Amino acid sequence: MPRNLRVASVNVNGIRAAARKGMRPWLESAGVDVLTLQEVRGEAAHLAEALPGWHVVNDEALAKGRAGVAIAAREPIDVWRVELGDEALDSRGRWVEADIDVDGERLTVVSAYVHTGEADTAKQLAKYAFLDAMEARMPQLGALALITGDLNVGHRELDIRNWRGNVKKAGFLPRERAYFDRFLGPAGAEVACIDGTTGTGLGWVDVGRRWAGEVDGPYSWWSNRGKAFDTDTGWRIDYHLASPALAERVVDYRVVRAPSWDTRWSDHAPVIADYSF
Repeated sequence: MPRNLRVASVNVNGIRAAARKGMRPWLESAGVDVLTLQEVRGEAAHLAEALPGWHVVNDEALAKGRAGVAIAAREPIDVWRVELGDEALDSRGRWVEADIDVDGERLTVVSAYVHTGEADTAKQLAKYAFLDAMEARMPQLGALALITGDLNVGHRELDIRNWRGNVKKAGFLPRERAYFDRFLGPAGAEVACIDGTTGTGLGWVDVGRRWAGEVDGPYSWWSNRGKAFDTDTGWRIDYHLASPALAERVVDYRVVRAPSWDTRWSDHAPVIADYSF
């Protein structure tokens, strides 16, 4: 009989802090089968302590207390990889892949944490290099593949409440958004990108936008400044990007926004989708 696989992705803003603030009770009630984490800011031992009983693979950043990605599953993970791009690429703690057997079918899941970047600086060049490597890797991931995580780009005006104030800032620069034009453009077709360039579409699907439709948000991150959370002045920068075949299997999607600012256990909300197998 077919069953649904529930995949949740969340930038935990530090696994130890998230565990202290209430991540575990939420996870126990959420019915998640596969959990992808970004900005872990910890080591394998910290993940094991926060996620008892889960099978976890991870990649730590070279600098302690920075970045870090992980994938946790209810069942053992036999094959996983962290390589992205060449040796010059700064990808430590930012990309981990796992091949998961789901009733005899192979699903490749990625947890990605794209650089925040900073316009007109070396940090932004590092972000572009990472996105270049991601664009090259996507066609190689297999028929049933899912890239999740904090991708640190609002693709469209619908994805940022205050988009007009961010058109020259990292996270909403035309060149960044153009990558997503290509990721999500029809496979093999010439795509006109927001930055005036053209490129080849990869055919992937933004599950959140397809599910929600042409509406503002739903946002997944809110600044801690001012009343951003209370006024829902957010950004939708946490994604499920699905390969075309996997996108046809989505049966549910939601952003789990905390009921109030003081009940959050991260400044990002979990993003959950159910896939039919």
